[in-house]
Amino acid sequence: MTMSPIQLMLEELRNYNTPAIANVVATNPHNPQCLRLYDPWTENWYTDQSIRCMYPELGRTVGYAVTCIFGLPGPNSLDLSFADVTDALEASGKPSILVIQQEFPKEIAGRVGLAGGNMTAAVKPMGCAGVISNGPSRDLDEIRPMKIQYMLSGVTAAHGDFELHAVNVPVTVAGMDVNPGEIIHMDEHGAVKFPADQIEAVCTNARALQQEEDGRIDELLNAKTAAETRSLLTAHSY
Repeated sequence: MTMSPIQLMLEELRNYNTPAIANVVATNPHNPQCLRLYDPWTENWYTDQSIRCMYPELGRTVGYAVTCIFGLPGPNSLDLSFADVTDALEASGKPSILVIQQEFPKEIAGRVGLAGGNMTAAVKPMGCAGVISNGPSRDLDEIRPMKIQYMLSGVTAAHGDFELHAVNVPVTVAGMDVNPGEIIHMDEHGAVKFPADQIEAVCTNARALQQEEDGRIDELLNAKTAAETRSLLTAHSY
């Protein structure tokens, strides 16, 4: 099946690691290839070290954000179920990344093995390529052969009752604010987001920046003196 221009760009983004995409999105506003989409320090556009990649061997994963919030059952339940999440994934652009904000009391937050094998089996046919959550999960051995990337705070074996509080609303996970429909790029370094309407610019600038970086690294590796290294370093901003 012929890929659309957007699908081709999403596929191209997998050629670059997540730090490279971050460099284009906002990391280095002094570089001409940086789009300066966010203030690098004051806006929440990438994940922090509170979560980690579960399957580094799967490499880079890119997709449209679908979001949801889980927490304890309460008196104001909205009669939502995980089927509402799979509906949202089906309606999303493909591939998709499910971003789960876990809102549990601090005393149990580290013991909520939320998205296990059954949930993962339900989202994979809907085009989901990855899951990001600010809490733990379980069933890593069951999920591994499904080849869906996970970024989590860790793992734990069990959980108690919980419920879905919201679907496709703004969420904050591991220091990254995510709106439904934004593009997520994730790998073993973490995740970064950017608006979907910036995908062409991100691809173009990532391509150019990668060529610059490759040449610069070769020059640095082949420098013979500290003076040569100093000259190369002062010629570029980092």
